[in-house]
Amino acid sequence: MRRSALLALCFAAAAFHLYSAGIAPFTALIQRPVHLALMGLIALLIGGLRSGLASGDSSGSSDSERAIGAETDSVEGTPGVGRSRLNTALDLLLGLILVVSALWLITQHTSLVARSGAPLAIDLVLGGLTVLAVLELARRTTGWGIVAVAVMALAYAVAGPQLPRFLAHRGYGATRLIEHLYLSTEGIWGMPLGVSADFVFLFVLFGAVLEASGGGALLIALADRVAGRTRGGPAKTAVVASALMGSLSGSAVANVVTTGSFTIPMMKKTGFKPHFAGAIEAAASTGGQLMPPVMGAGAFILATWTNIPYVRVAAAATIPALLFYVALLAAIHFRAGRMGIGAGDGAGQRLNLRTRVHLLLPLFVVVGFLATGRSPMRAAFWGVVSAFVVAFAAPATRITRERFEHILTATGRGAVQVAAACAAAGVVVGVASLTGIGLRMSELIITLSGGRLPIALILTALGSIVLGMGLPTTAAYVVLAALGAPALVELGVPLLGAHLFIFYFGCLSNVTPPVSLAAFAAAGVAGAPPMKTALTAAGLASAGFLVPFGFIYAPGLLLEGSAGDIVLAVGSALLGVTCLAGAVAGYIRRPLHSIERILLLAAAIALVSPGLLSDSLGVAALLLTARHPRNRLGQGSAAA
Repeated sequence: MRRSALLALCFAAAAFHLYSAGIAPFTALIQRPVHLALMGLIALLIGGLRSGLASGDSSGSSDSERAIGAETDSVEGTPGVGRSRLNTALDLLLGLILVVSALWLITQHTSLVARSGAPLAIDLVLGGLTVLAVLELARRTTGWGIVAVAVMALAYAVAGPQLPRFLAHRGYGATRLIEHLYLSTEGIWGMPLGVSADFVFLFVLFGAVLEASGGGALLIALADRVAGRTRGGPAKTAVVASALMGSLSGSAVANVVTTGSFTIPMMKKTGFKPHFAGAIEAAASTGGQLMPPVMGAGAFILATWTNIPYVRVAAAATIPALLFYVALLAAIHFRAGRMGIGAGDGAGQRLNLRTRVHLLLPLFVVVGFLATGRSPMRAAFWGVVSAFVVAFAAPATRITRERFEHILTATGRGAVQVAAACAAAGVVVGVASLTGIGLRMSELIITLSGGRLPIALILTALGSIVLGMGLPTTAAYVVLAALGAPALVELGVPLLGAHLFIFYFGCLSNVTPPVSLAAFAAAGVAGAPPMKTALTAAGLASAGFLVPFGFIYAPGLLLEGSAGDIVLAVGSALLGVTCLAGAVAGYIRRPLHSIERILLLAAAIALVSPGLLSDSLGVAALLLTARHPRNRLGQGSAAA
C-alpha cells in the first residue's frame, strides 16, 4: 500500500514538473508550494531516507538504491511497523500542513497582492505552521545542521535590538517575519526552492532515466577504456567515471555508492589499500559537483543568484575542474608507481558499447541546449524526453515496468533532500534580506581581515568548510552566498569568482574531516576506517583547496582576459597541481625525501599563483627538487 502510494506520488511529481517545464509554466507561488508539498509527502513515505543518504550504509541494497536511500521496511510494509503511533500521527500532521499550505497559496495567490502588508489571521497561522513543517522536513532529510542555522536566523530576526551594535537591527515580530517568509518569494518560496522546483527535479529525473537504462555502466566502461590500461588503471577509471557520473548527479554521496560499488572492489583487487581506494572514490565523486555541464543544484543556484548565464558559469568552471582531476589522476599515477601497481584487467572493456552507445545522445542534447543559451529548465525537459526515447532503441536499454518504477522512486528520493535543504535555506536567505545581516557579515569579514584580501579569502574558505560540514552543498552555498560573497566582492573580487570560491569550499567539505559524508560513505563500501579514509581523501583532493585561490588571483583560469593570459595561467597551474600531486604522493619517478616534498609543495603554491615572479620561483623550486642527490634520497626514503 505504501509503495503504491509512493509510486503514485513520484509519478504525479514527474508529470507536474514535466508539464510546467515543457508545456505551461506556473507562477512562483504555485510551482514552488506544490513542489515542496510533493517532496514532503514523498519523504514521509520513504521513511529511512536520511540513514541511507548520510550514513552511507550499503548493506542489503542495490547500487542505485544505496545512492538515494534503500527501500526500507517502512516503505514496503504496513504503516506503523517499527514506528510508534505518535510518529505516524506526526507524519500525517506534517503532510497535512504542507498540502493545506500549498492549496491555500494556489487559491489565494492573486489575493495576496491586494492585501500585502495586512495579512489575514489564517495567513499567519498557516505561515507559522509551514515554517515549522519546513524545519522538521529538513531535519528528517538532511540532519540538524541547516535546521540549527535556520533557527539561529529566526532568533536573530527577533532579538535584533538586544544584540551587540555591529549585529543590532530594529527587530521584527512574528507577524512581519511570517509575512516575509511565507507570503512572498523572499523566504521559503524564494530563489533556492525555485531552482529545485524549476530544474533540479528534472535533472534528477534525467539521471535516473540514464542510470536505469544502463547509462551508468556505459560511462564506467568508457572510463575504463580511456584509463584502465595505464598504471593504476582501476583507480583512474574510478576518477573518470565519477567525474562523468558526478556531473550529472550533483551529489557526492550518491556518486560514491553508485560508481564506488563497482570501482572500489576493483581498486582493492589491483592492490590499493581499502582506505586509499575509498579515498580515491570520495575525492573523485566530490569533484563531480565541480565538473560541467551539470554540476548539481548549487551551480544552477549560483547562476540564478548572480544573474550570470549558466553557460558562462559552466565555461568558467571547466578549467578549475580539469585542474582538480589532473591533480587527482597524477596523485594516483605517482602512488601506483610507488606501490608497484600496474594496469587493470580491462573489465570494463568487455561491455559491448554498441548496444549502449546511443545513451550518450541525451547528454549531447542537454549540452547543446545549455550551450545555445536555452534555460536549464528547457534543457532538462528535452534531456528527459530524449533519454526516454533513445532508451527504446535497443533491447538491452529498453525501459521495462520494473525500470520505470525504479526511475520514479529514484527521482523522488534524489530530489527530496535538495528540496528540503533549499526550503530551509530560504528561511536563512529571507532573514538575511529582511535584516541586512549580509552587509553586516561583510563588514565583519573586512574588519577582521583588515581589508586584506588574502586574509579575507582564508576566513571565507574556513567558514565555507565549517558550514559545509553540517549542510548539504546546496544549502551551504546559499547561506554563504548571502553572508560571505558580498565581502569578497567589496574587496574587489569579480562576482563570478567570489561565488565560485565559496561554492568550491562548500563542495570540498564532503572530504574535509571531521564530518566528511562522501568519505564516510566510501569507507562503508570499502570496509575501511572512516577517519583514515577522510584524511586520505582530503589529501588527494588538496588541489581543490589550492585552485580557488589561483582563479581569484589569476582570472585567466576562469577564461577571463586575453588568450595569452589564459594560456599562461593554465600552463603554470597545470605544472603547479602536478607538483602538488607529487608532494602528496611522495613519489614522481622515484620516492621523494621530505625536503623534496616541501620544495614541491612550495613550487605548487608559487606556480598556481599568478605572475612571472611567482612562476619563476616555482620553477626554481622544481629544479632544486630535480637536482637533489638521488643516492641520499634513496637512503632517506629507506630510512623513513
